[in-house]
Parts: sequence; structure tokens; C-alpha cells
Amino acid sequence: MKTILIVIFFLYSQVQSVEPDEILADQELENVARIIGKELRCLVCQNEDIENSNADIARDLRILVRNMLSEGKTKDEIISYIHSRYGDFVLFNPPVRFDTSLLWVLPVIFLMLLCYTFFRKKH
Repeated sequence: MKTILIVIFFLYSQVQSVEPDEILADQELENVARIIGKELRCLVCQNEDIENSNADIARDLRILVRNMLSEGKTKDEIISYIHSRYGDFVLFNPPVRFDTSLLWVLPVIFLMLLCYTFFRKKH
């Protein structure tokens, strides 16, 4: 019995926080809204997308995304609008620019240092 409960827990642990009153009637637009929501970071939770966050601002952003889709805005227009209001932090994949290059290069440098530290020959 415990094994079944554990399996069920792991299968359904990625529960989405989208409320029933937020879901669009048009299933195609709803799917686009969920894709957009996966690309936007919750400003409160920081490591969750807005689709999985229970924070009030995440709910507001989900509603904004769905309203803009209902108005006929495209995915790129919506992401661009939210990015212009909240900055690079709201994007899970920040743009590659000179001022964000450290975000992209630092993990590689850190990995190289770790490899050097752990795999160097000791005399």
C-alpha cells in the first residue's frame, strides 16, 4: 500500500496552480497560455514558473497572459510586454547580451574549476 501511495505522490507531485476560473474556454489558447507560463519565473518564488506558483503575483501574471491571448496578442508580444515591465529576472532563459554574459559564462568557469580541483594529479 505504501508503495502505491509513493508512486501516486511522485506521479502527481507536479501539480499546477492554475485555478479553474483562470482556464480559457478555447483549449488551443489555454495550451499557449501554459507554454508561456512555463517560460516566466514567479517573482516571489523565484525558482518556480507562474503556472506552478501559488503566489498572488503569479496568479495576476497568469490572468494577464490569458487576457492578452484573448485579445489576440501573440506569445512573443506577451513575453516581450512582461519582460519590459519586470526585467530579465522574470525570464527563465535570460537573453544573451554583454550585461548578462556573466550569467552564461560563470557556470562553465565554475565547472572547469571543480574539475581541476577534483581531477588534478597529486604528487
